[in-house]
Amino acid sequence: MTENLFSYGTLQQENVQQDTFGRLLAGHQTILAGYKLSWVEITDEKVLASSGVNQHPIISFTGDANDAIEGTVFKITADELKQADEYEVDDYKRISVKLQSGENAWVYINAE
Repeated sequence: MTENLFSYGTLQQENVQQDTFGRLLAGHQTILAGYKLSWVEITDEKVLASSGVNQHPIISFTGDANDAIEGTVFKITADELKQADEYEVDDYKRISVKLQSGENAWVYINAE
């Protein structure tokens, strides 16, 4: 069984995909409406080593249809979804959303 994962940040980077999943992911571009983008400082050494940057994007729900996040939907396995959970730090939580494309997908948002 496959899962849809919407990424708007570092999980789109090939090096992060290789480090996290051991392969490159195939996906397509789409939009998530009702969220705004901000930034969070990353201190986890493993994540820093993989992404190469200490500032990562993070999104928060606004409910405003004018707020929209561009990203990529990847098809991944249930095991790979667990690997993505391990990659994301405690500032993020995973929720299910409906994308502008009509697809349902998992996405990591601000845990606050």
